[in-house]
Amino acid sequence: MPRSIWKGSISFGLVQIPVALYAAEEPNELHFTQLDRRNMTPIRYERVNRETGEPVSWDDIIRGYPYEKGEYVVMSDEDLRRANVEATQTVDILDFVDASEIDPMYYEKPYYLAPTSPNSKKKSSVTAYVLLREALRKTGKVGIAKVVIRTREHIAAVRPHGRALVLNLMRFAHELRSDEELDLPEMDVEGKGLGKRELEMAERLVAEMATEWKPEKYKDEYRDDVMKLIEKKVKSGQTTTPAEPEEEEDHRRDTGTVDLIALLKKSLGEKGAKGAKVANDDKRADDAGSKVRKAETPKRKGSGSRRAA
Repeated sequence: MPRSIWKGSISFGLVQIPVALYAAEEPNELHFTQLDRRNMTPIRYERVNRETGEPVSWDDIIRGYPYEKGEYVVMSDEDLRRANVEATQTVDILDFVDASEIDPMYYEKPYYLAPTSPNSKKKSSVTAYVLLREALRKTGKVGIAKVVIRTREHIAAVRPHGRALVLNLMRFAHELRSDEELDLPEMDVEGKGLGKRELEMAERLVAEMATEWKPEKYKDEYRDDVMKLIEKKVKSGQTTTPAEPEEEEDHRRDTGTVDLIALLKKSLGEKGAKGAKVANDDKRADDAGSKVRKAETPKRKGSGSRRAA
C-alpha cells in the first residue's frame, strides 16, 4: 500500500470523516544524472554552511523565516501545527457547487482521499465516506474546501471518482493571470473576416474528428523515442558506469486523525437557522435603506517572503 502524505479528516457541517491523503499522479518524466565530463562521475549537490563551508546533516537543519535582512524566526513542525491545529488536520468543506461551473484552469493537482483503516469502533467513518461520495455523485456537486498541506493553505475541490473521493488542489483566483494584457481578437466573429462558409467547414472538421474521450489512447511518444535511443546506445556499448549517489531519507511525517461522526440533521438545522437569520438581517437592512456592503480584501504577503518546505 502506498504511503500517505497527510492524515486528518474531511469536515462538512458537523460531520467529520477520518481520511488519509495519497498521491494520485505518477509523473513518468525522464531523469538524467549530471556527470563531470572529465571522469564521468555524478555531480553531488551538498547542503553546506554558507559561513564555514562545512556540510550540514538533515538533523541539524531547521526552518527559519527571514523577518529582516540576516535575522530569522525559527519555526519547528510543532510550531506550524500549533498555529492552527484544525487547519492542519482538516479538509474543511465550505461550499458545494456544480462541477460544470468550475473552469478547468483552476484545477492543479489531484490526490486520493481514503478512509483511515477502520477498527471495530470506527466503522462509521467508512459509512460517512460513502455517504459523502454518493451524495456528491447524485447531485453533480463538488465540495470546495480549504486544506493545509505541509506549510501552505490550498483551496481544493472534493469530488467523486469511481470508488474514491478525490481532492483536487486548485489555484486561487489571484494566482491566475488575466488575458486582458494579451493582444487577443474580440468575440465578434463577423468583424474578423470570417465568412459563414469558413465557419461551417471548421465546424464540420471538428465534428468529423470528434470521438469518445479515452485517455489511454494518448502516449508520450517523445519519451518513447528518447528511450529507444538510450536502448540503442546501450546495445552499441556507448555506456559508462559511474557510482550512484546515496538516496536521501524521506523525513515526511503523518499528522493525527480525528474520529467524530456528527449528525446530518443537526448540520442541516444549523444551516437553515443561519439562512433564516441572514434573510431577516437583509430585510431589516433593506427597510433601513442600507444597500451598500463593504467587501474585505485579504492582504497578500510580499513576494520577497520565502515559503519553507
